[in-house]
Amino acid sequence: MKKLIIILLLIVVLSIFGYGVYNYLVSPVDPNAQITKSFVIKKGESLADIAKRLEAEGLIKNRLAFILVVKQLAIENKIQAGSFNLTASASAFDIAKSLTKGTNDVWVTVQEGLRAEEIADIYAKTLNIDRNEFLRLAEGKEGYLFPDTYLVPKLSTANLLINLMTKTFDKKVTQEIRSDIEKQGLSFYEGLILASLVEREARSFDEKVVVASILLKRLKNDWPLQVDATVQYVLGYSDDEKTYWKKNLTKKDLEVDSPYNTYKYKGLPPAPICNPGLDSIKSVALADVNTPYWYYLADKTGKTHFSKTLQEHNEKINKYLR
Repeated sequence: MKKLIIILLLIVVLSIFGYGVYNYLVSPVDPNAQITKSFVIKKGESLADIAKRLEAEGLIKNRLAFILVVKQLAIENKIQAGSFNLTASASAFDIAKSLTKGTNDVWVTVQEGLRAEEIADIYAKTLNIDRNEFLRLAEGKEGYLFPDTYLVPKLSTANLLINLMTKTFDKKVTQEIRSDIEKQGLSFYEGLILASLVEREARSFDEKVVVASILLKRLKNDWPLQVDATVQYVLGYSDDEKTYWKKNLTKKDLEVDSPYNTYKYKGLPPAPICNPGLDSIKSVALADVNTPYWYYLADKTGKTHFSKTLQEHNEKINKYLR
């Protein structure tokens, strides 16, 4: 009986001690702190990584205690990606709760290969940007709206977003890349137009280099480029398919009269047809006009197949597309 009492007392003492330690670990790092820090949570960042950075920046005392707080509050799935103003005078509970509320900035992803209208739709939906104003300000900037994941203020303007994207383009597309494109016998703008075609025509970087090589080879040999994406660009939004890039092109579609139609007119279209990513731009710089291939097609899974002759190309059409 005496041993049982001792054990119970030890449990009580340890519980009180543990509770005290826990309360200490979740209390403010500095109750008198007045300075706030900007803390950014990346999209998809794990709770463990968030807790580790909070501890490293002196905003919480202990990462494990913070994780326990989040679990206790059952808010792990409510933590948002974005930018927060936090202070060391807040407890771990208050900091955890603040990460579930409105952020100062939000993450917005613009994928590679989108045209200005699609980008405008993304910003209109996520930031309530006026779509028409964005398109008006983006006129002439197709190709330069660099696709990326951006952390932007909730109250961003169309002008701010366009400036951010074009400045990112200037930063990412180095002078070395531009010079390598010009070594292909193209102006940089012509290379950018070609990159926009490649973006819509191939997926992997290796495939993009070969597609860029084929298109450059056709261009230099005065062949029509015959790129479906240029026709899709001309046709615009398809009500039937609910996309700006109509998949099922008809013979009539391929005959549409536009300088962008590379089936009807030789040479490059007059401007980029989308906003290519860095890999597509690099692929033009690395293109090799001595490639043995003249033709390519993407099968129903998206894999690109290359052919040296028209006969071989037609055989692959029958094999992969019919």
